[in-house]
Amino acid sequence: MNVLILGSGGREHVLAWKTAQSSVVQNLFVAPGNAGTAQVAKNVDLSVMDFDSVASFCKSNAIDVLIPGSEDPLVAGITDFIDAQDGLDVFVLGPNKAAAQLEGSKDYAKAFMIENDIPTAQYGTFTADTIQEAKAYLRTKNAPYVLKADGLAAGKGVVISESLEHADETLDDMLLDKKFGDASSQVVIEDFLSGVEFSIFALSDGENYIILPEAKDYKRIGENDTGLNTGGMGAVSPVPFMTDEYLSQVEKEIITPTFEGLKNRNMPFVGFVFFGLINDNGSPKVIEYNVRMGDPETEVVFPRLKNDFGKILKLASNKRLNEVNVQVDDRVCTTVFAVSGGYPESYTTGAKIEFRPHQANDSVVFHAGTKIDDNDILTNGGRVIAVSAFGENIQDALSKSYDGIGHIAFDKMYYRKDIGQDLLTLSK
Repeated sequence: MNVLILGSGGREHVLAWKTAQSSVVQNLFVAPGNAGTAQVAKNVDLSVMDFDSVASFCKSNAIDVLIPGSEDPLVAGITDFIDAQDGLDVFVLGPNKAAAQLEGSKDYAKAFMIENDIPTAQYGTFTADTIQEAKAYLRTKNAPYVLKADGLAAGKGVVISESLEHADETLDDMLLDKKFGDASSQVVIEDFLSGVEFSIFALSDGENYIILPEAKDYKRIGENDTGLNTGGMGAVSPVPFMTDEYLSQVEKEIITPTFEGLKNRNMPFVGFVFFGLINDNGSPKVIEYNVRMGDPETEVVFPRLKNDFGKILKLASNKRLNEVNVQVDDRVCTTVFAVSGGYPESYTTGAKIEFRPHQANDSVVFHAGTKIDDNDILTNGGRVIAVSAFGENIQDALSKSYDGIGHIAFDKMYYRKDIGQDLLTLSK
């Protein structure tokens, strides 16, 4: 089996790393890839949004499975495009454009949840023309106020305001000043839910689905969850409160109704669904859907998956995921991200990354924003590199992740030193 993965981030390195271990995968390509994917696959100079070139590559290299790593090509309709090509028999592990609206539009996702009785926060959706109604709606709510750009905003389109004044200013920024471009032409205002956020991942073949390990990620740049949102500074899997009973509740109230709701809309879903959830006083509620694996969650979920991923892909392509018995490593896996100084705002790239010798100690390094230049590995993005590690408990795994990060260096490197600390109190 020949596989092409689209993307250049940490998620794509993990997917390539896992796929490369398969006994049924002959050729593995990543486009455009990074310095890490180059270690386990062949990087290809293709843009993930150049659908014609992707289709041409699939045809000339007899690609059997195409895995779009990020949301952009999926929301833009790459699955529909590939499926419509004459003479091209490629299984795309991702939803069609219609189903991808679960992530492409917050308003669409919220309406879908309400329609299918899936627990979520109350909400309202507003445009520039209804900004006064939006501000009136805010005054019916209590602080903090949650404002979300309707469209794709690279994980940074959510603002939590502690005051009405700041919420009003944020609405002006989003709707009038187009802070997130077209993504904020509509803004969703939600009730704030308190509790521990976490994510569960499912993989569907259009008829059946399997549930992958859950994870908790850390989005804020600053310690104690302060500062701006990022693409993710670290993650932990599993979460301490995930019992069999709680997972059954999540499946019954959220996962199954989601897939059934999609079928009822004549949109059978193929690919990953990322259920962004919150444990609201023991009740799981949906914060958001993504239609692909999360990053940095993939860095802790896939290392725990013991199954041959190539065999899972083969079964999925034949709508036989019901035959998969998911095998999960019982150990805790954690990941910590090193980022460029200044991220998520202005930062520079091109710094040489130094990897100091040390004993791996149940850990693996995953690349995100890196590139190769004359045999040197350089920074090539805001989120640069992550170290995932196994441990018998959260503290044990974190100590190994931080030990690994401590043996990596580049100019103005920064990482959070408190990943997972909030979960330690829950696990006692």
